[in-house]
Amino acid sequence: MQSSVLVVDDEPGIVEFVELNLKKEGFYVLKAYKGRDAITITREEKPDIIVLDIMLPDIDGFEVCRSIREFSNVPVIMLTAKGEDLDKIIGLEMGADDYMVKPFNPKVLTARIKAILRRLSSVSSSASSPSSTIIFKDMKMDLIGRTFLKSNKQLELTAREFDVLKFMAENPNRLLNRQEIIDEIWKHEYVDHRSVDVHIRRLREKIEDDPNNPEIILTVWGKGYKFNL
Repeated sequence: MQSSVLVVDDEPGIVEFVELNLKKEGFYVLKAYKGRDAITITREEKPDIIVLDIMLPDIDGFEVCRSIREFSNVPVIMLTAKGEDLDKIIGLEMGADDYMVKPFNPKVLTARIKAILRRLSSVSSSASSPSSTIIFKDMKMDLIGRTFLKSNKQLELTAREFDVLKFMAENPNRLLNRQEIIDEIWKHEYVDHRSVDVHIRRLREKIEDDPNNPEIILTVWGKGYKFNL
């Protein structure tokens, strides 16, 4: 079955360029030129992944991402202006899974899309594994359905957040430096250490009783993080 990609940008030339390259790789491409249209298409068509520009004519990509996160955990790759580190950080905080800087190489974008979808697929294909559930404290991770429960209430995690938490939960009480987390989750994609910090902060806000005084994801100052059990 073809994987579907929703490409969201207000510049038709960029959308068509990305569409052409993705179709060559066998993807089914959905297109939107406005933020509200992207939200509607995501809700109705349920794409496998979204490529989302920040600058849109009606509502910006940050608001689109935030709105989508209210009903979907679909992976989102945000497109940012060159050198705009603040855009990257805000995008990650709004729930984006990855980002790319304009102008970008379409082959690199395609590689990142494939890497994210491959990672999701590898988890889904492990349904027969006896370790398909991770339980800690009052929380439960279903690695097959990729759902997360806290006190029997389902919380929404993005694809990257889920992967980071899974990696840490599978390595309890072990110091994990930022580069180890990047190597495991982002593989060969280029991301900086701040991306890890943003994901950790978002996870704490969702799973910790008091995010300012975490008891599960601990900071080891100057070294990295530790999943405390």
